[in-house]
Amino acid sequence: MAGHSKWANIKHRKGRQDAARGKLFAKLAKGIEAAARAGGGDPSMNAALNTAVAKAKASSMPNDNIERAIKRGTGEGGDAVVYDEFFYEGYGPGGVAILVKVLTDNRNRTSSDVRVAFTRNGGSIGEPGSVAYLFEQKGYFLVPGDEDEVMMVALEAGAEDVKDAGDGKYEIITAPTDFGAVQAALDEAGLVPEEADVTQLPDVSVPVDGDTAPKVLRLIDALEDVDDIQDVYANFDISDEVMESLDA
Repeated sequence: MAGHSKWANIKHRKGRQDAARGKLFAKLAKGIEAAARAGGGDPSMNAALNTAVAKAKASSMPNDNIERAIKRGTGEGGDAVVYDEFFYEGYGPGGVAILVKVLTDNRNRTSSDVRVAFTRNGGSIGEPGSVAYLFEQKGYFLVPGDEDEVMMVALEAGAEDVKDAGDGKYEIITAPTDFGAVQAALDEAGLVPEEADVTQLPDVSVPVDGDTAPKVLRLIDALEDVDDIQDVYANFDISDEVMESLDA
């Protein structure tokens, strides 16, 4: 068990940004479509699709929406679209590393939108490989509950680690391929995550002070507002005190 990870703060902020259900579901559907097109429509035979579906279910996306997205991806839907998936890498205020996952049907449009978001909010786009090495893809859950029960359920289902996040909540870290199994085990045990995602966790965090934090968050918000951006990952560390003052 480790101490409190500020990743919960980052996820909390992202959750508020994606509060509009329709926008969140649209991004999740795009991820499912791309995975189905690349590897087929059977989640049991397509690890990427299985992960995308598990992520959608964790966000309470209706099964009908999931099935339609799979059909569009496999070409059964009449409105199927081919998406390119790639990453932008860059830096924000205070030297914060930022990794941006993109799914787009128009690279030129997306490139322009991403560059505008970076430059207008005190950031800069870096070269490929400049920050990606600082992140690792992992499954992530933030779960309230009894410590022994959370640990037992998570570790028996294949989780890699369980960390004390404070306030009676625990962070569960998994391999991406084990995300669905851990989610199912939590559901069966009646443990309801406050956050559940397949994400990119930073290996090293950059502390930011009260002056820099709002600038970083404005850049993150601007990037997440771009329709072609699926996810934004960053390695900033905002203290609880600073986060509370910002929320106030």
